[in-house]
Amino acid sequence: EFDLFILNGLLLEVNQRSHLSLFVLVNKHKPWIESSYHGIITENTDAVLLDPPLVALDKDAPVPYAGEICGFHVQGLSAPFEAVVLNRTSGEGRLRARGPIDCERQREFTFIIQAHDCGTGPKGHAKKRSHKAVVHVQVGDVNEFSPVFGQLEYHGSVTEGKVYDSILQVQASDQDCSPQYSQICNYQITSQDTAFAIDRNGNIRNTESLSFDKKSHYKIRVTAFDCGQKRATQDTVVHIHVKPICKPGWQGWSKLVDYEPGMGGKLLFPKMHLETCAGSVSWIRTTVELETSGAGRGCDRQSYSERSLQKLCGASSGSTDLLPAPSGVFNWTATLVTDGGRDSDLTYRFDGRQAAKIPDWVVPQNLTHQFTITTWMKHGPSPGQRAEKETLLCNSDKTEMNRHHYSLYVHNCRLVFLLRTDYTQTDSFRPAEFHWKLEQICDKEWHYYIISVDFPVVTLYVDGVTFDPYLVTDDWPIHSSQIDVQLTVGACWQGGEVSKAKFTQYFRGSLSGLTIRPGKIESQKIISCLQSCKEGLDITSPESLGQRIKFHLNPAQSLVVMEGEDLEQMNAALRKVTYINSRQFPTKGARHLWISTAVQCFGEDVCISVPDIEAVVMVMQPSEPRITITGAEHLTVPASDLALGLSLFRDLHIISTVIKIRDMKLNHRSGAFKEITHNLDYCDIMVLGEELRAGLESLELHHSALSGKHLEYANSSTGMSIYGVDSISHYTEVIRQVRYQSRQAVDSVRTFRLTCSELNGRYISDQYTLQVNILHSEEAIEHVNHVMAPPKYMQIIHPTVIESNSYSSVVPAVATAVIVLCIAALLVALLSVYRLNQPENQEHIHKHPLPEKQADCDGSSLSITVNPLEVRQTIYMLKQHKTP
Repeated sequence: EFDLFILNGLLLEVNQRSHLSLFVLVNKHKPWIESSYHGIITENTDAVLLDPPLVALDKDAPVPYAGEICGFHVQGLSAPFEAVVLNRTSGEGRLRARGPIDCERQREFTFIIQAHDCGTGPKGHAKKRSHKAVVHVQVGDVNEFSPVFGQLEYHGSVTEGKVYDSILQVQASDQDCSPQYSQICNYQITSQDTAFAIDRNGNIRNTESLSFDKKSHYKIRVTAFDCGQKRATQDTVVHIHVKPICKPGWQGWSKLVDYEPGMGGKLLFPKMHLETCAGSVSWIRTTVELETSGAGRGCDRQSYSERSLQKLCGASSGSTDLLPAPSGVFNWTATLVTDGGRDSDLTYRFDGRQAAKIPDWVVPQNLTHQFTITTWMKHGPSPGQRAEKETLLCNSDKTEMNRHHYSLYVHNCRLVFLLRTDYTQTDSFRPAEFHWKLEQICDKEWHYYIISVDFPVVTLYVDGVTFDPYLVTDDWPIHSSQIDVQLTVGACWQGGEVSKAKFTQYFRGSLSGLTIRPGKIESQKIISCLQSCKEGLDITSPESLGQRIKFHLNPAQSLVVMEGEDLEQMNAALRKVTYINSRQFPTKGARHLWISTAVQCFGEDVCISVPDIEAVVMVMQPSEPRITITGAEHLTVPASDLALGLSLFRDLHIISTVIKIRDMKLNHRSGAFKEITHNLDYCDIMVLGEELRAGLESLELHHSALSGKHLEYANSSTGMSIYGVDSISHYTEVIRQVRYQSRQAVDSVRTFRLTCSELNGRYISDQYTLQVNILHSEEAIEHVNHVMAPPKYMQIIHPTVIESNSYSSVVPAVATAVIVLCIAALLVALLSVYRLNQPENQEHIHKHPLPEKQADCDGSSLSITVNPLEVRQTIYMLKQHKTP
């Protein structure tokens, strides 16, 4: 059998069972391919598109094997490609990637490719290779990455009033490999309603001028798009800060400074410095002024009564307070209108309809040619062209006639003092009216006035400054008469020459601390003390300022002036200015600060101008004291014991507790109260019910009880007032010595009420009420019989006493001790009856107060039974101890 093969037109007979009978095939030609190829492959795929297509030709065709293409060989270890034969006869091939191609790792490849034929037989013997062809393959990019900004936040700044072409530039990048997808073609602001725009290169500009005062910081969001319109997955945030135009002035100061009461001094400008905008300054003067007109009478002063202040400042005694805080004894101011509120000083506002009569027992009767009138006054211009007289103080005839003996009034913004001498003193023209015309009289601000009379000379002090009258008019003296006079405040009393007595010449303004006293003012030091402020400005460690800084503080400490040549030293000096308030309970509210600055520059015609600034010191609400009075609420005594006097308040206790305002909001427990120490300025003992009967009943206090204390007292049928600035302990000691005397007891019950005040009524204690049960002769016999009743258990109940942080009850004493005290009281009563029969005057009785340990048997709250055997034992014990 023969297989026929056609090779180059020859017929060959091959015997399959024998060797080739004719001759061996010859591979005469090598394959042919193009000299170079250019290909493109899309990343993440394996197909390569070649130009021209991959085709190998062999001239040995159609000879089997020698004319067929068996493969392509790619040379290059880094080339991740392979070529495969699609058709051996036609020589078509395909170039493909051995794995995914990443454009971001390598964008193009260059390698060598060769084709080889099948040789001379099935085993590929004698195969031939084509020449080497260069293949360039470019990787086609896929837009798989989003733009990413180089920073999550950008910051830029602009100066107010300017429009910028570019404030800052934002930049984003894309990891794609091709220019189409790796380039950023657009930026966009995503925030709405902004005054900014952005261009294709990421440059941000403002579209309008910006104002630092209107808005000092802008926050906008920006995104980016690549050229394939793929958006950034995360926007960037751009902060634009608006800087004010460099204006010379003080910087680093706060418009509001909070001041907590009790903190002493507080720095007002701890970080303050002067910005000169690169200007050369050769000299600086800075003035800091504290305006305190909103606090009380012009500033935070001592809120005690004027009479108490005069005593504290060392003035001689004898002053009469004509506008005291309303109380049971001093009750003529109760109908007047107070001004300023509870937290401020006690001031009275007169609107042309209020006036007060001073009781005759209050009016000083010992005025001579030397006396002094003091008052705080705030007054404005009067309406109308011809204003009427506005009377502050007037002493006029009570009835029949209408003569003014002395008065102080305002007329057309002039202060006038009228003083008519008595005809018995002189019979010629004498100075009678003294006129002063001052701006302070009608400027609607508080001022302190002192009228010092040393007749015929009258001197006016306004805020410590002396003013002589610009006009003095003479008049005839007043003829003496038996007509009583009436002293009034706020108007003048017209008791005669009219059908009905009435007030006239009403005052319109505010008054406080109106006093009158014999004698003239002692010294300028006392005047300064009376009007001094308890708040003001100060400088911390003034010795550290150095010699190059000069400073001045005015006496009222409301003005600080500093000057120097070194800017940094001036900055350091101003940071040491402090606000101080030494009052324990300051008036809350705002105090205004004004800072003005003058500068000089080095030889320049034009120098910087530093604007004035205003700040506020806000004094916070002080912790309010709670004054508590405790003691026995009932006393029971025989009527016969009242002749010598009954000590009403022997077991009296007065304490004051306080809780901070902030703590009160956070902690509502009573345990937050803390006991504090402060002064009182008056305590009133009021008689409830009928007034004390003159000559039969009275409240007594020996003058020796006031020795060594800053206290005085006034007595009337309605009660007793103890006044003066002194400690709680001194008040307690004095009140315990107040006695109630009744020479003819008619009533069965007498009730007294005690209240105390701090800061002229600003803080009032609770009302402590004491009821005295009076046993008359029949009731006393029944009481003795009750004492001899069979023995029972007994108990004394005392009221609760508040101490420190808790409320605790005083445990009653044992029964035997009470019996001893009651028997001692009985013995004292017997001794008293004996003394009443002795020829001694009442003053001698005052000098021998009852022992403080004397106990009162209170039938309402105390039940006592005594065994006769126990009585004998008790009497024996008293004899052994020689108890009176």
